[in-house]
Amino acid sequence: MKLRDYQIKLSDEGTEILKRKKIVCFFMEVRCGKTLTALQTCENVNAKRVLFITKIKAFSSIQWDYDQMNYRFNLTIINRESLHKIEGNNFDVVVIDEVHGYSSFPKPSKFHKDIKLRFGNIPMIMLSGTPTPESFSQFYHIFHLSNNSPFKHANFYKWAKDYVNVVIKNVGYAKVNDYSDAIKKDFWHLIRHHILTYTQKQAGFTTTVNEMILEVEMKPITYAIVKKLHKDLVVRSATTGKTIIADTGVKLQQKTHQLFSGTIKHEDGSIQIIDDSKAQFIKEKFDGYKIAIYYNFVAELKMLQNTFGNKLTTDLEEFNNSDKWIALQYQSGREGISLKKADHLIMFNIAFSAVTFWQSRDRMTTMDRKENTIFWIFSKRGIEERIYQTVQNKKDFTNSIFLKEYGIEKNRTADSNENNKQASQRRLALP
Repeated sequence: MKLRDYQIKLSDEGTEILKRKKIVCFFMEVRCGKTLTALQTCENVNAKRVLFITKIKAFSSIQWDYDQMNYRFNLTIINRESLHKIEGNNFDVVVIDEVHGYSSFPKPSKFHKDIKLRFGNIPMIMLSGTPTPESFSQFYHIFHLSNNSPFKHANFYKWAKDYVNVVIKNVGYAKVNDYSDAIKKDFWHLIRHHILTYTQKQAGFTTTVNEMILEVEMKPITYAIVKKLHKDLVVRSATTGKTIIADTGVKLQQKTHQLFSGTIKHEDGSIQIIDDSKAQFIKEKFDGYKIAIYYNFVAELKMLQNTFGNKLTTDLEEFNNSDKWIALQYQSGREGISLKKADHLIMFNIAFSAVTFWQSRDRMTTMDRKENTIFWIFSKRGIEERIYQTVQNKKDFTNSIFLKEYGIEKNRTADSNENNKQASQRRLALP
């Protein structure tokens, strides 16, 4: 393996920043080689021990890059959920992959607190292709992971007084402060010298991403359940006694999302496959191709496994070294992995998140690949097309958008106990 010229240049620049400022951010678009750039920077600063915090799905790829380059430092790769297994904190550099995952505000996440407490004094390399997908306010906690942050405010609220246009937002019956309107120009001078960026265009990528929407007619029972749920906010099975309740706008949105791809999670936590039309469509349509499938819900994976049997794996290494198909959940498989061995990406469902949309669709991209084809499998007259139109414009498909799209009044789901009592007497025979 050989570093590209721009990776060498970026790692040299990053080395100087890390030595002087203790924080360097490689904010590089997907497939531009953030991992190798970070590892080379660790080599340049003569690190002896490096901790690389990432997602489990990315472990094998990072380890392969490390092995190919014969770096002299010792590398420990771990996911944030397992940090408690690390004894001591005697690392020379900590690399935090997909650092935007620690940027929630106004309060920091548990994982953010854990990393800051244990490794806050250690020089950090931060990696992301989309560092602030929702708001520039996310910059505070990204840098606050380190005790060397250029922001000297003790917490986000104090920082917000200087850099955020705080507005009042109505949430249901309550009013809360909205901290999302950070004024970037007022603090950019503090952080810009920590940040190195690179785009696919700069790297010479010429890949064309072709997206095709394929519609599947679902079984009549699916449409009947959705219709009844939107009308009564509750559906009870006459055969199993299982109940689907949508007594809030959020639950109605989630249940609608599940149902239009053929599954449901009941109130007791059990899952049920109601309609496998999408899975059968994929089985027939893509026979003979090597495909990677993204799904949303656990029940969808179960459906895919029932339909494809041993032809399907969830292990990236097995996918890369066999003719098997792979199924990946959006949340765990959208970042840090390459699906370049796939002929096509198949999106079994679609997530509400704009970040997930843009990151997952780029998983096949490489510098040498000229064309990617992504197939979105949508139910006819379903919710997926509405979600697609929203996230394509870099907006999340929020509950307020859902309620507006379906013409549902907010107070209808907020005060639905009486509706549920009446509707529970009118049962629908689920499969």
